[in-house]
Amino acid sequence: MEITISDSIKYIGCDDKTIDLFESQYPVPNGVSYNSYVILDEKVAVMDTADPRVTNEWLLNLERELQGKAPDYLVVSHMEPDHAGSIKVFLEKYPNTTVVGNAKTFQMMGQFMDAGLFDGRKQIVAEGDMLSLGKHELTFVMAPMVHWPEVMVEYESTEKILFSADGFGKFGALDVDEPWIDEARRYYLNIVGKYGASVQALLKKASALDIQKICPLHGPILTENLDYYINLYDTWSSYKPEEEGVLVVSASIHGNTKTAALKLNEKLQQAGVKTQFIDITRDSMSEAVARAFYYDKMVCLACTYDGGLFPPMQDFLHHLTAKAYQNRKVAFVENGTWAPQAAKCMRAILEPMKNLEFVEPVVTIKSTLQDEAQLDELVGALK
Repeated sequence: MEITISDSIKYIGCDDKTIDLFESQYPVPNGVSYNSYVILDEKVAVMDTADPRVTNEWLLNLERELQGKAPDYLVVSHMEPDHAGSIKVFLEKYPNTTVVGNAKTFQMMGQFMDAGLFDGRKQIVAEGDMLSLGKHELTFVMAPMVHWPEVMVEYESTEKILFSADGFGKFGALDVDEPWIDEARRYYLNIVGKYGASVQALLKKASALDIQKICPLHGPILTENLDYYINLYDTWSSYKPEEEGVLVVSASIHGNTKTAALKLNEKLQQAGVKTQFIDITRDSMSEAVARAFYYDKMVCLACTYDGGLFPPMQDFLHHLTAKAYQNRKVAFVENGTWAPQAAKCMRAILEPMKNLEFVEPVVTIKSTLQDEAQLDELVGALK
């Protein structure tokens, strides 16, 4: 499909529908896009490359827009291979191009390829530096740890475009018709979620710019109602819940804990509480992480296993701590036939996190749910 940005700024990225796991861990049933752009002016600037999976297609897209011209600059916003993986081939094909990046960019570039390819033709930029292409002018804004230390974004002042690196990106190929928010949330919270303070710092810088379009490195170009997207990023990066409600997360071995989880979910809904149920032994881990941040409360129901915690729940909670889970209320339901330990283990994993309130009572089940009054008491505490 043709992606239109403007008469002089062209989209040269590629969809990838052959990939099953992004970063070898996140399911992408609708694929992903590797976005790249070229600015055609007195000087020609290529804005990032693409994943090695699509190098040949990307080069053809670039050649189509260049129409025989040679690029003057390659701007490298981010050195992760899904965006920088075609730099080596590009530099070999266009040996007179100047590579633009910051000091950390080039340090990393030398770790991915022979520094001889770029040492003699690099332009190091820092916060606030500008690059004139003719009518277009790029201003460089450093964005360290969004989500690598070398990340920077670029603001083009003539057309008021922010090239936002991984910011405002989403899973899904560009020719897929789906809502932006769900896959953008899952992308942000699983990949960038740990670095909320860094995103907040970048949002503060961006608030001083007159931005009319956002061109990310994944997902669609954003052209309307930009406040909607910026406000969501502010919510996500400040670890605020999007909605009042309870995520009910079950990790059951033989099904008895899941039965209790479904009963709790039903009772919460009957009490007028919005809920979502996740079976962490079968449902997507990345979706579970995203939903844990979506709601203001969570109940974890898990079995005791080998004197500790059933591994699927342990894995889930470690994913949350890795993404700086905070500012929520959490309750526990444990199951154990002879020596229940799950609640103690779950709490120990989450206790180091900021601003978590642990809800009483802790419900203990011995093998099967016999007394629903325990659940009723917990429902009352979660309303």
